[in-house]
Amino acid sequence: MRKWQDKDSLKELLYQLVEFPSITGSDAEIGISEFIYMKLSELNYFKEKPEDLQIHPTSDGRKFVTALVQSGKSNETVILISHFDVVDIEDYGEWKNLAFRPKELTQEFLAIKHELPDVIQDDLEQAEWIFGRGAMDMKAGLTLQMSMIEKASLGEFDGNILLLTVPDEEANSTGMLEAVEVLLELTETQNLHYKACLNSEPVFTRYPGDTNQYVYTGSIGKLLPGYLCYGMETHVGEPFSGLNANYMVSELTRELELNTDFCESIDGEVTPPPTNLMQKDMKEEYSVQIPHVAVTMFNLMTMERSVSDFNDKLLEIARNIATRIEQQLLYRATAFNQWEQFNPILHQIQVFTYDELLEKAILHYGEAEIIRRQAYISTNFKDLGDRDLSTRLVSDLASLCKDEGPMIVLFYSPPFYPAVSSRKNEFIQTVVNEMIEHAKTEHNVTLKKQHYFAGLSDLSFTSLTQPVDGLIPLFRNMPLYQIGYQFPLDELQQLDIPVMNLGPLGRDAHKWTERLNVDYSFGPFHQMLPAAIGKLLK
Repeated sequence: MRKWQDKDSLKELLYQLVEFPSITGSDAEIGISEFIYMKLSELNYFKEKPEDLQIHPTSDGRKFVTALVQSGKSNETVILISHFDVVDIEDYGEWKNLAFRPKELTQEFLAIKHELPDVIQDDLEQAEWIFGRGAMDMKAGLTLQMSMIEKASLGEFDGNILLLTVPDEEANSTGMLEAVEVLLELTETQNLHYKACLNSEPVFTRYPGDTNQYVYTGSIGKLLPGYLCYGMETHVGEPFSGLNANYMVSELTRELELNTDFCESIDGEVTPPPTNLMQKDMKEEYSVQIPHVAVTMFNLMTMERSVSDFNDKLLEIARNIATRIEQQLLYRATAFNQWEQFNPILHQIQVFTYDELLEKAILHYGEAEIIRRQAYISTNFKDLGDRDLSTRLVSDLASLCKDEGPMIVLFYSPPFYPAVSSRKNEFIQTVVNEMIEHAKTEHNVTLKKQHYFAGLSDLSFTSLTQPVDGLIPLFRNMPLYQIGYQFPLDELQQLDIPVMNLGPLGRDAHKWTERLNVDYSFGPFHQMLPAAIGKLLK
């Protein structure tokens, strides 16, 4: 008897997956991995070959699952990747208690549909939808991939299918980063040749009101640059005797926020401009001392532009802002001079990279002492999270080198997502063009090709398109690199797997109105996905 091959059974599996409150970092994120393993173990194939179904621990105590179905006809293999973690549910408000109860939440919204936004009312008039956290992103994709594994176990593909489903995609991608080594091991132990990696992240809209359905041949990249500003402390009664770090970071944010100089355009696809993700000072409690240490961090999306190019641009901005702050401080001090006569401080703000600051600290205090301090901080403050821990490491160096200040220090924090693209891969392009034709002729569905999936995904960790030398400015200026953050550079070069993303249709990922179009996703799309896998295995 087939388990997950019709609309009702797919809905039931999705309900079960959504009912796990698998918020990134929660106990349920571990629990759902065990549930997935259990459900797959019920397939006859894995009863006969239990060694091909594995649950793997990560270094931080979470788990990811691999399920390999071998056809016995070839070593050609398609990897299906997905994630089972979700973002939090604070945005659900009064419906928070139903966020992980998709049946009840959907019934509730149907009962009050005339109170919902017009666009949702229109959707509900046209198709069946399931609401709930993770219904769209991306437990529907996981549901469909489990259905594909069942098909593979019944001998419906002329090649091997490897399901890889992981935790932590919504935060640091620990699951996928640690799965890279497992993927390499399987090529040796099972003699697999990876033809492609197929993700089933849902279709993401490119703009409000976008109703297009996309097939993607890559995934956008991400950098997380930060500026640590180290000013000069002073009492609020003597503001011109110091330099407020909050003022420094505000000028940097004003310059970088939505700055289109950082946008890339490839065949009409454009990266969004940078936007601020964190800005704060380092004071731990209120006092009348001005904040003299502050940080600002930015989300920076990438496609093909090099890390070195972005690094140079970020340094240029820091130097320009340092000059602007110096001039503005002198202007304000001169204006204040009409009431109080004093000699204004002529600030000279230095701009360093983290690597340059580290060298200065080692020169003054010795390498052993700096290693000791970094080890102490990374061990005793790891609960801060990667962003705040990176900031603390930079701030500690700045305090040791305060005689070099005031200063602006450019650094990078995890996570780093390399951009990946198969837009120049003839094989993937052929498959995509065939799928566009197949969708139109067989299902009257119009698919539009996109080079990059803009929502960030674990496809980033299937290859390395930039030369390793080009990543030197990133990793040398990342305080946590090789301390608390490992990145599999050599392994990604070895994998070098072509990528593609073809997923179900939903709306409003990461919003309280997150929903899945059931009619399409568990109807025509459920038939399109095996067609795509079959073409990738040819």
